[in-house]
Amino acid sequence: MNGKTGALYIVATPIGNLEDIGLRAKTVLAQVGLVLAEDTRQAAKLLNHCQIRTRTRSFHEHNENEQTPGVIRLLRQGSDIALISDAGTPLISDPGYRLVQAARNNQLPVIPVPGPSAVIAALSASGLPTDRFCFEGFLPARRGQRLQKLTELSTGTRTLVLFESSHRIVAALEDIQSCLPENAQVTVAREMTKKFESFYHGDIGTVRRQIEQDDQRQKGEFVIVLSWRLPEDPDWQKASKLVAALVDYMPAKAVSKIVGDTFGASKNRLYRLALDLKKES
Repeated sequence: MNGKTGALYIVATPIGNLEDIGLRAKTVLAQVGLVLAEDTRQAAKLLNHCQIRTRTRSFHEHNENEQTPGVIRLLRQGSDIALISDAGTPLISDPGYRLVQAARNNQLPVIPVPGPSAVIAALSASGLPTDRFCFEGFLPARRGQRLQKLTELSTGTRTLVLFESSHRIVAALEDIQSCLPENAQVTVAREMTKKFESFYHGDIGTVRRQIEQDDQRQKGEFVIVLSWRLPEDPDWQKASKLVAALVDYMPAKAVSKIVGDTFGASKNRLYRLALDLKKES
């Protein structure tokens, strides 16, 4: 497909429904000499669906450093290679960055084959502002780190897109409710393009309760889209840092009153943050 050296194709694959595979993606996957796949079993399902017989090789976060030199060698020898992830566009919260960087450093062609992306799919169907957005991947697994990250993110004004796993979705929404402004709106997309695709939209408390009340709604893969308006006056980041500094020495109610009066911030929001930090400590 390419001249003297091979090309590395970054191929987007369906996030659920195999019919979403692009025509160009099918052509590339059929014509390259090797497909690097995060999970070769998942790749086999897609390739069999498309009647493609290209050989595959495992390429994931645990072997990326080990595999990259050999892949670069094959590219330099003239082999065309495709990189895919389990679902969606490679490198978006998936491995591949080091390989692409190595290919660029070796002046080898890196060619994107665009297609499905869970980030863009959820954003486009969210009903929330799309003119400016920020993708933050997965929140930290540990609650203290998650609260800290959300507190940092709460000072921005762009629509926020997150990934979340089934076993943390309820806890994540609880912490989002604690850290983001009270006017925040959320769309939670579950199992997009699959049989049980679901969207939950509204204020965070309402959506959290909808998901919390039904175990079936807590299963699958989730994308969280968030949008809010910052209060007109307070510097929330400074206020939240003061809460964190005082919460070990004073009752949560007293902390929220002092900090709220100092910065003009919502005492209810500060109180929820103080309670969460006390639980974590």
